[in-house]
Amino acid sequence: MDQLLALRVFVRIAESGAFSKAADSMNIPRPTVTKLVQDLERHLGTKLLHRTTRRINVTPEGTAYYERAKHLIGELEDMDENAARARARPQGRIRIDVGSVLANMILIPALPSFRARYPDLHVDLGVSDRPIDLIGEGVDCAIRGGALVDTSLVARRIANMDWVTCASPLYLKARGIPSHPHELMPRAADATDKTRVPGHAIAGYFSSLTGRAFPLEFHKGGEQVLVHGQVEVAVNESTAHLSALLAGVGIGQAFKFMAAPHLESGRLRTVLDDWTRPRQPFHVLYASNRHLAAKIRLFVDWVAEVFAPFDDQ
Repeated sequence: MDQLLALRVFVRIAESGAFSKAADSMNIPRPTVTKLVQDLERHLGTKLLHRTTRRINVTPEGTAYYERAKHLIGELEDMDENAARARARPQGRIRIDVGSVLANMILIPALPSFRARYPDLHVDLGVSDRPIDLIGEGVDCAIRGGALVDTSLVARRIANMDWVTCASPLYLKARGIPSHPHELMPRAADATDKTRVPGHAIAGYFSSLTGRAFPLEFHKGGEQVLVHGQVEVAVNESTAHLSALLAGVGIGQAFKFMAAPHLESGRLRTVLDDWTRPRQPFHVLYASNRHLAAKIRLFVDWVAEVFAPFDDQ
């Protein structure tokens, strides 16, 4: 039995709650993962995990063993990192998860500079806008915008980004240019008609978790307006949302940096310019662990450099 590998597998199962997740994140066949745990339990003479058809629970003995194993693996990683720093050639593979537009417009174009600086560090880049479980999915760090939900993660702010409200010229020619956010809401046809008719179409962005479209948000002085509006087309991915705006399906809000090239070319036009939406913070997130790998530290520092020009604050 490779006891060190078995320890790593057990720790990953305890953190992710599934044999399959541990196998996938470590790129090990699932039968091998099962056998390693069985061999480890046989070697120790005790059950570490209680397995049912529905879930996996760590036994009391397994919990105590997990804490010691996690500490030991951290110490070993520190030894490896110190040796790597001594060679001044950071090596290995780092797994990152980032939203679609951030990946395509900011991170991927800059990756050649990272590879030139650290040629022995290889990047696995997961591109999605969905929330992820860093530990459970074996992700080293993620780049996300908005409010921080998981307080167990370390978050380093890398940018605050402005929004613009915009639409295609073809849409505005067909539906008109709004002068107030209230015009984006469904309204009565007249004072006596209770029928609701759409004021404008909204190019919506909906949550991958709830399936509900996020409202458009407008601020002016002390006034705040949230617009749900008539969402005729909604997507849950940022690149697709930009494509929907360019296609003319409706009015929407996008980050200024992603709309800027299309505003310059005339494919998009801003509306309601005297109303603003609060800047959105973006963070790079990683697990809270005093044994932070040198390769992750290097990547986080590099990401902060890359995003600095996009910080509207």
